[in-house]
Parts: sequence; structure tokens; C-alpha cells
Amino acid sequence: MKNKLLHTTIFNIPFFWVALVFCSSVLSQERSNQQNGLETYFTETRDFKNQNKINLALESLDKAAALAEDTQNSKALVDCYHKFALLYLELDKRETTIFYWDRADVILKELAYPYGNAVHKYIEATLLYDSGLFFQGIFMLNEAKRLSNDRNLLNNILLLEAKIFVSIEKFENAEVSYNSLIVNQDVFEKEYLQTQAYLGLTSLNLQNEDLEESIKNGLMALEVAEANQFTKEIFEANELLGKAYEKLEKYDLSLVYNRNLLFLKDSVFTIEKVKAESKAADKIQFEFMADEISRQDAKIEDLNESANRSEITAILTSAFLTIISLLAVSLFRNNQIKLKTNDLLQTKNRELQSARDAAIQAMEAKTNFLSTVSHELRTPLYAVTGLAHLLLEENPSQHQKEHLKSLKFSGDYLLNFINDILQINKIDADKLEPLSMEFSLKKVLADVISSLHQSAKENKTKLILDYDEDIPKHLMSDPLKISQIFMNLVGNAIKFTRGGQVEVIAKLLNREEEDVKIYFEVKDNGIGISNEQQQNIFDSFEQGSIQINREYGGTGLGLTIVKSLLGLFNSKIQLKSILGKGSSFFFELDLKSKDSIVDDLTFEITEKNYDLNDLHVLVVEDNKINQVITKKMLSKRGISCDLADNGTLAVEMTAENDYDGILMDIHMPGISGVEATIEIRKFDKDIPIIALTAISLDDSLEGFYAAGCNDVVTKPFKPDVFYQKIGENILEHKIKKSVS
Repeated sequence: MKNKLLHTTIFNIPFFWVALVFCSSVLSQERSNQQNGLETYFTETRDFKNQNKINLALESLDKAAALAEDTQNSKALVDCYHKFALLYLELDKRETTIFYWDRADVILKELAYPYGNAVHKYIEATLLYDSGLFFQGIFMLNEAKRLSNDRNLLNNILLLEAKIFVSIEKFENAEVSYNSLIVNQDVFEKEYLQTQAYLGLTSLNLQNEDLEESIKNGLMALEVAEANQFTKEIFEANELLGKAYEKLEKYDLSLVYNRNLLFLKDSVFTIEKVKAESKAADKIQFEFMADEISRQDAKIEDLNESANRSEITAILTSAFLTIISLLAVSLFRNNQIKLKTNDLLQTKNRELQSARDAAIQAMEAKTNFLSTVSHELRTPLYAVTGLAHLLLEENPSQHQKEHLKSLKFSGDYLLNFINDILQINKIDADKLEPLSMEFSLKKVLADVISSLHQSAKENKTKLILDYDEDIPKHLMSDPLKISQIFMNLVGNAIKFTRGGQVEVIAKLLNREEEDVKIYFEVKDNGIGISNEQQQNIFDSFEQGSIQINREYGGTGLGLTIVKSLLGLFNSKIQLKSILGKGSSFFFELDLKSKDSIVDDLTFEITEKNYDLNDLHVLVVEDNKINQVITKKMLSKRGISCDLADNGTLAVEMTAENDYDGILMDIHMPGISGVEATIEIRKFDKDIPIIALTAISLDDSLEGFYAAGCNDVVTKPFKPDVFYQKIGENILEHKIKKSVS
């Protein structure tokens, strides 16, 4: 009996596993069928949308949403809401788009779904672009790209980026994006994306008066659109071709495409089509609201079943449902009125946004102009200061030495003026941000006073530092920008105070844990400022009067820079002054203290006097005068060099020769210094490369280092700094290499 029971048990085990595997297979097959059903609906939606059959696209998407709800597939439901949002945006129903976008947002907050979050950012960028907020749109697209690498989504992001680039007149960037989409390999929308790219290039070429290229791209767009029944794109291609041929004065061909437009309007883009799309959209929206009421009704019924039903509860429930129903119907009817009102508001908003964009473009044009001028002035200024330095070192006669010193002083003055303009431009263009690093405030202020001591001595002015020792020794902020603020304020005070005193005050106002508030003041007993002049003393190029400018010199940019730099710290400069008695400039800064840091032993980094003899370097410089000056400065210290006129030649010479280092100009015709550095680093990782640049508003020091540069020297450079950088980077590298 025992053996029989054991045999029966063993015999039944295979049947158990067969049943388990069968059930798992059935469940897996069911899930697969559900997913296939969703993908089918999504594909239909995408195809109908691209063929401008929005009503059919909405119907297919409605089926997908119903399936997603039935299967409780949250990710698929998010995808449905996103597709609804994009479809309603095609119908210019912005409020409905935002409604579905918000629905998706609610679910995404409780769901780990990177792709869904990326699409969410993409739709937000589309809404920003539609509202004329182009730069915010680009930022949001970058956020979307960071979240997902889905090829179809990235291609659609690239298309929207191209449209934004056209809107902000970055036509070269737009053209690169459109050309990338022409050769796309998208699994789902290859032909549609190609059509959009061809249309974008057609419009761009038409705008830039490149009519032959515009027609070429327009014909390609029309060919792909007709092959795939993209009716909206067919209409747009005919419209652009008609305009292009009209500008070429080929009126017969223009007439052909204009007739095509009339045919399309009569046969495709009809009132019946618009009504059908509007009816489908309203029907789905109304059904969604009705479903929401039904869900609320079901919840109420569940609650009633779990408790004792009373007559009062039934009456309240009925009243509540009646009110909800009436509100739903009322909202549906009022929606049409709101849409008409919104059309008017959107028109006014577009007008305001156009005016705002024009103002932004004017500001950008001014900033770019000043940046370009500042940058271009540095190249000839390098020749002036460089030649003056070389001549001063060649033992000129006494009267020649005076002239050369005056020339060098004028060059240095002009350089400071250019630097001031560039500083203001960077602040105005939001390209400066305060850093956060540990520093000693007392040392910063002491260094400022020390550097201006000679100027004060020449004016017979006494410099005083009144420093509150209760201020924490270790603070967190941007010491360079704080130093710039005091260099301008103290320098100004010294300039307008002769035979008096300038006092720099730093007082601790408040401290709560790590938060520190410090009061700063720079006061003098100089010439003072009248009440009338105080109204605009912080404006650019403003010094109070022509007489002051002639007597004391300067550019009138110092206080403007101070005001702008303090704005980065969310602070504001204030002024008290009495004409003839002196002035007081004061402000407050919120800093972080780091008193937990143990005081290190203080030490100074001393500059070494390097012996640079027998170094052999490559100088990459396109300007002939700069080549002569740089070569002469190098030979003064016993350094031999070869010259390369451009980046391409620099790469070839580096590959063929053995140099101790490279001095690389950044801005050159052909490939730039950055691109040349990248190419050199592909075959030589070790050779020291020092970037020489007349740095402009768009230059990024981080970009130079990222390309492979070891250090950066800005032109026109001081000879001592130039030789120091060569010693630190090229000579020390050679010494280490020989030792190893």
C-alpha cells in the first residue's frame, strides 16, 4: 500500500508541472496579445496623424486608452495621454492638450518611467515653442534627451530643435538638424521625418533667397509626401513651391502649384473634414468626462454597499451625481465659448511675444557686436603691446624709452577698457555665475589694498582696512568676483581722492549656524558726487561730467561692473555722498561659513625663474605680425620654434616632428585651435599644448581644457605670465619625461 501511494505521488508530479507551465504560457500569451493590441492602435494613431486624418487617429487612440485602462497598464495609459495631448495640439486645442498633459503628470509622479518622463518634457518643450519661449524650449528638449535614448523620440526632438533654431535665426544649426533627419533610419516615421526635413529646408532656403535649392528640396518633400499620402505636407509643399517659382519669375510653374492648392482645399481640406475632426475630438473629450463621472458613481456605490444604506445617503448621492452631470454638460457647452475667447487672447499674446522676441534679438545683436569688436581689437593690440615690450628690452635711448612707455601705457589702458566691456557683456548675456569655494575674506581684502598701494601713494592717499575679527576665517563664495568688486570700488575712491584717505570696512552683521551676513563699505574724503549725478552714476560710461572725465580719466564702467557683479550675489550697491566732502559705497553679502575647517599653514606659491634655453616648440598662429612677435619673444629666452599658419598644418607638423610643446592659437581660418588640439590628442596624449586666445564672449575655458589643452594664456599677454606658463607646462614636462 505504501509503495502504491509513493508510485501515485511520483506519477502525479509531472502532471503538476505540465499544468503550471500551461497556465504560465496562457498568461504570457494573453499579456503578449494585449501588448500587440496596444502597439497596433498606436501604429494606427501615428499613421492617421501623419496622413492628417486626426478624427481617425483620435478614434484609434481612444481604443488604446480603453485597453490600457482595462488591463491597468499605467505606462500605456501615460503614452495614450501624451498622444492625446499632441493630437489636440494639432487641432490647436491648447487647453485640452494641457488637460491630458496634466493627467499624465499625475500618473508619472507615482511611476518610474524614464521614457514617459522624456516624452513629457518633449511636449512641454512643444508648448513653450508654440508660446514663443524658444530658449526655454531648447532647455526642456535637452532634459528630454537626458532621460531617454529612444530613436523615434530623439528624431522628433531633433525636428523641434530645427524649428526653434529657425525661429531664433540660427540657420546653420537648423540646416544641420534638417540634413540629419533626411538620412534618418527611424523604424516608425522615416518618411514623415524626411518630408518634414525637406519642407524645413525648403522654407529656410526660400527665406535666405536660395531659390534653386529651395525648389529642389520642395520637390523632394512633395514626392515623399505624395507617396505616403501626407496631405498636410502635400499642401505645404505646393504652397512653398508656388512662392519659390513666383520669386524666380517662372509664373507658369507657380500657377501650376497654386492650382494644386485650390484643388486640395476643395477636395481634402474641406469644412466637412474640420467638422468631423472637431466632432471626434469633442466626443472623446465628453466621453472621458462621462467615464470620470461613472468612476465616481462606482466608488459611491462601493461605499454604500459596505455600509448600511440610508435614505439620506441615497438622496445626497443622487443630488451629488445630478450636480456633477449638470456641471459636465455646462462645461462642455461653455468650452466652445472659451475657445473663441482664447483665440483672441492668443492673438494678443503672439503680438506681445513678437515684440518681446524683437527686444531679445536686439539685445543679442548688441551683445554679439560688442563681443566681436572686443575680440577683434585684441589681435592688433597684441602687436602694439608686444612690439612695445620688445623695443623696451633692446636698450632704447632715453627719449625713445619715454615714447615707448607711453605707447605701452596706452595699450594697457585700451586692454583694460576692452576687458571691462567684455565683463559687462558676459553678465548681460547670463554667462557669468558666482562660484562657491573656500577662501579667506581678510586675505582677499588685504591683497586688493596691497595691489592698489602704489596708486594710493602716487595720489598721497592713505589706505585703511577696518576688518571685524569676528568674521569667520573660512567662508564659501566666489573670491575672484568679490576681489573684482573691491578693485573697482577702491580704485575709484583712490582716483577721486588726492591727499586724503580711503577706508575699507568689513563688519559681521549676523550669524546663524553656517549663514553669515557681512556689511561692506568703501568710503573716502575725496571730491564727492552731487545729488543729480548720483541718479545715473551706475550707468555705463557715466562719470558725472565731461570735466571729471578729462581731469581724472577712466571709462565710466567700473561702477556698472560692481552693480552687475553684486546682482549675481542677489545684493545691491548703495551710495551716500556730499559734494566736496567725500563718498561712501556700501552693500551686504550673504555668505556661508566653514569654521569646521582646520586652519592650514599659510604659504605662498612663488614663481620660478625657469631656464627655457634649448626648448623647441611649434607656434600655431595665422596672423603674420603675431608670428613675428611671438617668435621674437621666444628667442629672447633661448627657445627655438617652427611656425604653422593653420590648424591642419599644425596637425601634420606635430605628427612628423618631435616638439617639446605647442603654442596653439584658437581662432583661425579652417579648423580652429580647439579642433586641431582634438586631432593631435588622437595620436599624442602627452605633448603639452598651451592655448593662446583673444578670448571672446562665446569662448569657454572649460571647452579648451576638455579638448586637451594643458593651460590657457589670453592675448595680449604679459611676458612674465607667458614665460611662466611655458616653464610650468612645457619645461617641467620635458624634465619629468627625461627623468622617467
